[in-house]
Amino acid sequence: MTTPRESEISAAPDLRRLGLLVADCRACPRLVAWRELVATEKRKSYADDTYWGRPVPGFGEADAWLVVVGLAPAAHGANRTGRMFTGDRSGDVLFAALHRSGLASQPHSVAVDDGLQLTGVRITAPVHCAPPDNKPTPVERDNCAPFLARELRLLAGTARVALVLGAFGWQALLSSLERQDWRLPRPRPRFGHGAEVAIDGPDGQRLTLLGCYHVSQQNTFTGRLTPAMLDAVLARADELRPR
Repeated sequence: MTTPRESEISAAPDLRRLGLLVADCRACPRLVAWRELVATEKRKSYADDTYWGRPVPGFGEADAWLVVVGLAPAAHGANRTGRMFTGDRSGDVLFAALHRSGLASQPHSVAVDDGLQLTGVRITAPVHCAPPDNKPTPVERDNCAPFLARELRLLAGTARVALVLGAFGWQALLSSLERQDWRLPRPRPRFGHGAEVAIDGPDGQRLTLLGCYHVSQQNTFTGRLTPAMLDAVLARADELRPR
């Protein structure tokens, strides 16, 4: 396993190849040490599981119109299962909502072979390794930025809406678009639940960002984010969906 060069990432011809490059990355020593420690020590309830313990690629359709942007893999969720938002309670909330909206084939996601299929959706994150305390550093975010940039370029032909879960993902996505010469409003749009901003790309594309509180237990258990609130943001996304 070797860390891919930025030139190699930017030349990835498709999402499959990009995912292979993501899974091979060892650019951030702190994240490498943490994800591998978690995969070795495990949580007691998953003691018999074989943890993925590597960077987690995005997943979903290559011609998605909706891109869901999270934060980073969960230590005992995606870091265990190898698929974004799979095997934890945050994923339970997200996939239940996507299922209610007709965008996921089932309301739960427990393993990579559980039969889940997304319709018109791609799920990714600005950081692909599980971070301690769910808090990546700015350097770690920047190290991972070329992956997000390439993923967005590969999706640019069809992606029209980005559902951004939390302020970290919001800022990372705006920065990525700005580096690719998308025309950001000034001042830079602030994150908020229900925030909406349309951004024009260099080749005539338009991507509408929709802000949503993250589906973390901290938000869902306290009622800061309710199923109805998440459904409302997804309903707005559907209104913006190309027909």
